[in-house]
Amino acid sequence: MNNGIYAASAGLLARTQELDLAANNLANANTSGFRGQRLSFRTQMMTASAAASASTRAVNSFGVLSAPRTDFSQGTIEQTGNPLDLALEGSGFFAVQSPTGVLYTRNGGFHLTRDGALVTAQGYPVLGDSGPITLPKGTPEISSAGVLSVDGNVAGQLQLTTFAADVPLTSVGDIYYSAPSAAVTPATSVTVRQGALENSNVNPVEGAVGLIEIQRNAEMMQRALTTFHTEFNKIAAEDLPRV
Repeated sequence: MNNGIYAASAGLLARTQELDLAANNLANANTSGFRGQRLSFRTQMMTASAAASASTRAVNSFGVLSAPRTDFSQGTIEQTGNPLDLALEGSGFFAVQSPTGVLYTRNGGFHLTRDGALVTAQGYPVLGDSGPITLPKGTPEISSAGVLSVDGNVAGQLQLTTFAADVPLTSVGDIYYSAPSAAVTPATSVTVRQGALENSNVNPVEGAVGLIEIQRNAEMMQRALTTFHTEFNKIAAEDLPRV
């Protein structure tokens, strides 16, 4: 019975973690630049004594969750008409300066401060090749290569970055990522779309269906634990007094 409790407990813990992640994905289905996270399972062997049989060790093998993996596939691009809304098509990120260091994002919902600084919705300065971008008054135009112009005069160049597939990006909040500075390379296969935003790559319908399925699995694990608990109580009440 112990084996069943371990398996059910591990299953419930894994489903609870999966439920939290799926709920966060669904909550950000309409967040521009958001990248959904996926989970994978791995097998973990419970510590067993040397005298344990092969069958016991096999039963004690149960599934747990590995670290979440971010899905960086392209989201759909939606036209907004706002000249400071920028979407990226292809592999790349905008670079912004946060209080804790440089972060990277696919969310191009920018705006100008009174001083002409180009910033994110959170107020982080957007970085160009020469540092934070400041634009003079006028009508901004951004080319597909990320060159910024105002009334025909070049005013800066967006810092567009990318990373090798094996570089671990650490999620910071819902739309920002951090990475080792040595791993940053200029993005060469990305196109900037002015007046548009990239939607989240989470499918809300699939997310809702998946959330229901995970919740049902979690409830099943919970019922299994309740059953084992009831059996233990029965043994304690009926058999232990005879010992």
